[in-house]
Amino acid sequence: MRNLRLVGFVLGLGVVAACWALTCAAWRFDQVAEGVLPLEPRDFPRITLLTLGTGGVYENPARRGPATAVALGRRVVLVDAGRGVAESLRAAKLPVAQPDTLLLTHLLPENTVGLDDLLLTGWLEGRATPLRVIGPPGTRALVEGLAAAHAGAIAALGSALDLPPAGASATALEIEDGWSETEAALSVRAAALPGGPLGARAYRFEAGGRSIVVSGTGWAPDALAGLARGASVLVHEAGFVPGPEVARELGIDAQAERFRREAALHTSLADVGALAARAGVGTLVLVRLRPPPVFDLQITSLVDDSFDGRILIANDGGEITP
Repeated sequence: MRNLRLVGFVLGLGVVAACWALTCAAWRFDQVAEGVLPLEPRDFPRITLLTLGTGGVYENPARRGPATAVALGRRVVLVDAGRGVAESLRAAKLPVAQPDTLLLTHLLPENTVGLDDLLLTGWLEGRATPLRVIGPPGTRALVEGLAAAHAGAIAALGSALDLPPAGASATALEIEDGWSETEAALSVRAAALPGGPLGARAYRFEAGGRSIVVSGTGWAPDALAGLARGASVLVHEAGFVPGPEVARELGIDAQAERFRREAALHTSLADVGALAARAGVGTLVLVRLRPPPVFDLQITSLVDDSFDGRILIANDGGEITP
């Protein structure tokens, strides 16, 4: 009897171990499949903000480069294409070929280094028509330069895989202050943001009585506050540039002059709260984050000194429905 019990116990352990191994294998298979299987286009019943990449100009293993999307129905519009934009789209379960338009806030490299990735990866995944790229002066030269740089490779790959050449191309449109369009019930309007080292634009999206404003910089707070007046959501940078005392504490005070120059390019945490309050927005979504501070509370405690609305510290792949 004792032997039978022992045999039964061993068999039971074997069954449990086999089930555990199969469960782990299935989980691993699902993980791998998520990264390679084709994705179906997503449908958004209401205007939705997707914070695809929430990092800034510097490398950050926890955050990809700047990339935001606004979606309604099956239409997805990207704002900026930073590092890892193709992976950011997949992480949000969006096919890389689904966005039909890329809006650029400015042409500093942090916003544009993912454009060729977006073009070529989207082409491989089924895009058959040119991607629209819209932005400030210089956008056309950027698009034409990328096309020239990749022309030989695109021709070779297109011939080898029988892919339509148009899917690897982009059309460029350089816009002025006040440009607007409405397509598939999603309206978008641009405002020029002068005062920086190069041209910049911010964008206001509207649908169903809700509005989302996305800006890559605060170089012109008056113009940006006007564009964002009464918006449901304002998406804005929260770049932290250490002052002299903090720099000394971190042991990087030798770069004080570099930090002073960087601070002139970015909106401080205190100033972004004042900007959101001035515009009267409902929710402030902070992106382009870089440490330190390391805790959300350290950021919100600085911003909410001047802004009483809702403050969200965005993460990669976040979704917000106003």
